[in-house]
Amino acid sequence: MVKNKSAKKRARKAEVARKTNAANRKTLNMATRKFLGAIKVGDKTAAKTAFNEFSSVADKSAKKGAISKNSASRRKSRAAAKIAAMK
Repeated sequence: MVKNKSAKKRARKAEVARKTNAANRKTLNMATRKFLGAIKVGDKTAAKTAFNEFSSVADKSAKKGAISKNSASRRKSRAAAKIAAMK
């Protein structure tokens, strides 16, 4: 348990940040699942639309600090490769 005033404040702030980051990651994971679902079905136009949404969400999550910029870039690159591999 935290003892002093500043440590209590830091614990409160950490809890708020944890909830915010969790919400951002959940939004990102939902967009990822939607994209992968479109890939699985094989609909290229739906996959491209889902990729655009996924890409935007990934960049926003990186901007907010939920994931790193490199992680967002890596995920987008792999997703783009999956679209390119579609026939």
